[in-house]
Amino acid sequence: MFKNTIRGLDKLFKNDIKPPKVIMVTGSPGAMKSSFVYALISRYVENTKEYALYTTLEETVESHLENMEAVGIPLSMNMQVSDLTDLREMDQLLGEEDKTNYIDFIERMIIHMKKKRGDKFTVFALDSLGALYSLMDDIGDLRKKMYYFFQTLRDNNLIAFVLMEKPLQGETQLLGHEGFLVDGIINLGMERSTRKIVRFLQVEKMRAVSHSMEKHALVVGVDGGIAILGPVLSG
Repeated sequence: MFKNTIRGLDKLFKNDIKPPKVIMVTGSPGAMKSSFVYALISRYVENTKEYALYTTLEETVESHLENMEAVGIPLSMNMQVSDLTDLREMDQLLGEEDKTNYIDFIERMIIHMKKKRGDKFTVFALDSLGALYSLMDDIGDLRKKMYYFFQTLRDNNLIAFVLMEKPLQGETQLLGHEGFLVDGIINLGMERSTRKIVRFLQVEKMRAVSHSMEKHALVVGVDGGIAILGPVLSG
């Protein structure tokens, strides 16, 4: 997954991940979380001829694909992109007792994809966890709900990327101790370096993988849309 996909990413990892894995991708607005994850998965499924499901709760499928094309990320026929726009609009017309259980609905999408593609369905992305929380009327026992949701991803032997926005200043606003439940955390952000603002990528956690924890510069609009350069020099 991290080898032979995004240029320069392999320099951060001595060995690659193996499924199942749940990886959280965090970052402030504008840090290119969606672009990074889409570029990574798109290149991976093209190389392996496997299949992926990318579920966006932040925008429509059309808007998402337009944004990816705008930054030069090639679209993959092996990745199905879905949104829940119609479902959300329907929920607005229903009573509280009839509203959708979104976690259950996403799990059913995954199971359907697994039946359709079998072992060739290997990668899933949820964009984003914060948007999912906003659709949930009841966030009681959230840690338990997230535990079982992430376990569903693992039970289907997926490499799953879960995006989560965090404020420009401060820590990610996690509601269910998600950081303890996931297998990896990749943080994207922006930082002043040699008198200019640069985007960076930092691997904060990745179970069973030897990796760098330095911040590496991330550039957009080159070599398939995204590339990782050397360590960020602050100052």
